[in-house]
Amino acid sequence: MGWIQIRASLPSCAFPSCCLSGLLPHSKAHIVATQVQPACLCQLVQLWDSSRKYYEGGQGLDAPDRDTALGLGIATSERMLGICRGRRKFLAASLTLLCIPAITWIYLFSGSFEDGKPVSLSPLDSQAHSPRYTASSQRERESLEVRVREVEEENRALRRQLSLAQGRSPGYHRGNHSKTYSMEEGTGDSENLRAGIVAGNSSECGQQPVVEKCETIHVAIVCAGYNASRDVVTLVKSVLFHRRNPLHFHLIADSIAEQILATLFQTWMVPAVRVDFYNADELKSEVSWIPNKHYSGIYGLMKLVLTKTLPSNLERVIVLDTDITFATDIAELWAVFHKFKGQQVLGLVENQSDWYLGNLWKNHRPWPALGRGYNTGVILLLLDKLRKMKWEQMWRLTAERELMGMLSTSLADQDIFNAVIKQNPFLVYQLPCFWNVQLSDHTRSEQCYRDVSDLKVIHWNSPKKLRVKNKHVEFFRNLYLTFLEYDGNLLRRELFGCPSEADVNSENLQKQLSELDEDDLCYEFRRERFTVHRTHLYFLHYEYEPAADNTDVTLVAQLSMDRLQMLEAICKHWEGPISLALYLSDAEAQQFLRYAQGSEVLMSRHNVGYHIVYKEGQFYPVNLLRNVAMKHIGTPYMFLSDIDFLPMYGLYEYLRKSVIQLDLANTKKAMIVPAFETLRYRLSFPKSKAELLSMLDMGTLFTFRYHVWTKGHAPTNFAKWRTATTPYRVEWEADFEPYVVVRRDCPEYDRRFVGFGWNKVAHIMELDAQEYEFTVLPNAYMVHMPHAPSFDITKFRSNKQYRICLKTLKEEFQQDMSRRYGFAALKYLTAENNS
Repeated sequence: MGWIQIRASLPSCAFPSCCLSGLLPHSKAHIVATQVQPACLCQLVQLWDSSRKYYEGGQGLDAPDRDTALGLGIATSERMLGICRGRRKFLAASLTLLCIPAITWIYLFSGSFEDGKPVSLSPLDSQAHSPRYTASSQRERESLEVRVREVEEENRALRRQLSLAQGRSPGYHRGNHSKTYSMEEGTGDSENLRAGIVAGNSSECGQQPVVEKCETIHVAIVCAGYNASRDVVTLVKSVLFHRRNPLHFHLIADSIAEQILATLFQTWMVPAVRVDFYNADELKSEVSWIPNKHYSGIYGLMKLVLTKTLPSNLERVIVLDTDITFATDIAELWAVFHKFKGQQVLGLVENQSDWYLGNLWKNHRPWPALGRGYNTGVILLLLDKLRKMKWEQMWRLTAERELMGMLSTSLADQDIFNAVIKQNPFLVYQLPCFWNVQLSDHTRSEQCYRDVSDLKVIHWNSPKKLRVKNKHVEFFRNLYLTFLEYDGNLLRRELFGCPSEADVNSENLQKQLSELDEDDLCYEFRRERFTVHRTHLYFLHYEYEPAADNTDVTLVAQLSMDRLQMLEAICKHWEGPISLALYLSDAEAQQFLRYAQGSEVLMSRHNVGYHIVYKEGQFYPVNLLRNVAMKHIGTPYMFLSDIDFLPMYGLYEYLRKSVIQLDLANTKKAMIVPAFETLRYRLSFPKSKAELLSMLDMGTLFTFRYHVWTKGHAPTNFAKWRTATTPYRVEWEADFEPYVVVRRDCPEYDRRFVGFGWNKVAHIMELDAQEYEFTVLPNAYMVHMPHAPSFDITKFRSNKQYRICLKTLKEEFQQDMSRRYGFAALKYLTAENNS
């Protein structure tokens, strides 16, 4: 077969010198390029690959792909044609457009038949089976192989030129910081979107240097309520895991979510992350006039007012729903802003269901939308341009007009966004679908991607969440659970090379740690006092209004995973409010969530506040946990208990009456609830004092720690309690550690005591130093239930250094007491020496 040389005069207005020549069909295409721009090189390489596959017999290509490969030259010429100006250039490009496919097809049909019989397009096949296979054809074959090697070498040189040209391409600059290069494949138009889906959402030619290394990425999230805050944490984890840029979160939150998330971020202490809050309750009047049937309620409409809510100097922001999971660096999405053109101010992904087509069920009448409409789970907002366009006026007029017929929104802000876009299509830059893979009830997301590795953002936008139907739902679910249970402490990594704002808390912490002596044998104990533990307040829904008579009492306790089974029993014994601090890992927190949601007893109680303190370090921070639980109560008084004690039935009401009787509001009293214990795992709990005294006499119950630590509760004077009918006062003694009811303004527990030993003793000592009066309640009691020894008490008993350090910490605490409370505190040193 002979050589056929095809030369295409490409538009010189876009490409100064760019020509294509090909050897068809028996060899690979030959591309010659001189002084070619990167865009031209990119298109030529794409044409090379597709043509090569086609003329090698379509290897690796389906029939539709072979057509696509042949038509790629046409599509390329069409794109070039649109750039040219002038009649002559137009005529030349038109001839090129017509000649390339025409000559190709003529040659294919003429060269594929000999003597009326089809001939294989493979050079090796045609030679191996032809009767004319001679020595001359063998020489021709060798010559052809040499030429093919030359073409392949030219192809490698061409790709090197492409790589160098891209490396020299000017990027987006701001300031003098070094830049990071993000891979961004999507083009935003539907034609290229479909091409991206076919090609697996990836392109070798799509690399653009557009995001600076230390450029801050702004993210806005609307969050309200207790449950939404948990979703925000998972979203933030997925963003932090992949990110390489500073982040600024703008959280539009109600008072509940703000309290939870402000504490979380403050204790998380992630470098190069800034968080600002905007009061969602103040924005309600802006959208409360819009009737909304969506489960998100009024907060689902607040994205509409972001131009008014966010700072006026903020130019652009990524807006995310709380049920989003990132599978890539958010900088890639931030880079898409640079592709906006003209009046495009909104970046959105097409809705991946037929909702807006109105054919999901009979009489389904959706809001107006452009085609399938757009999903607002992920939005790119150009705030500065939106403000100039008077966005507030635009969406309000549209909403008022449509509500006259629709009466209410079904999908909250999404309905109004789509109605505005229907009237103003030029506002939208369509994002590739992998930036918002929607797992809704009627999702068509499977048609969005070819392989799950192509995905970048997963959107759990169904009320069913993880139970949605999709053939890849297990993959999505595992990705989500990975971030759900991921140790958030690992995300505290620095962004090296990026200057971050000075954090006063972090600087103070580093200063305190630097003052510690690392050679001190008790260094780990001392260091624990300054450890900042991530804290997630109100992990489950909490709802309680304290009694109007100001006598309400909250039970305060702390626990770890091995005491979780005590929760249901305590809830049955104590009907009042409870504040619990749970020391858990991220994975254990999810186990607790599943346990609680599966318990009828716990789910029926809305007055229990569960505060997660995440694990860090080697000691159990018992007093930190108590302080967290104490700090977040809503009642005037608290009952300081432990999780392995069951209060007597009716103790809640009895304590409220005692508060009035002993005038706790105006006196510094600590009401003591006598503590007992049983060694039996199954116990018929005493329903009255008389029944408890009977069990004491029978040996079924004992005074607490009677066998191992008598001094801890001996000052309660159990002999007197047996016959007492009125409250009686007792004096402090060394190692006294009763369980007490006090006002909420009592001193906190001392954080230097961790693990086992002296944690309650030190607190009672400080109450005595502040002149609290200890009063024993005659008709109150609590019973300790048996359990396996904790890990910390085992360490105390087996580790001599542990006991030495505890003694050292006790002495230092007593010295601090002397400095704070003067001469009166000397009795604690004397009592310690005599004990």
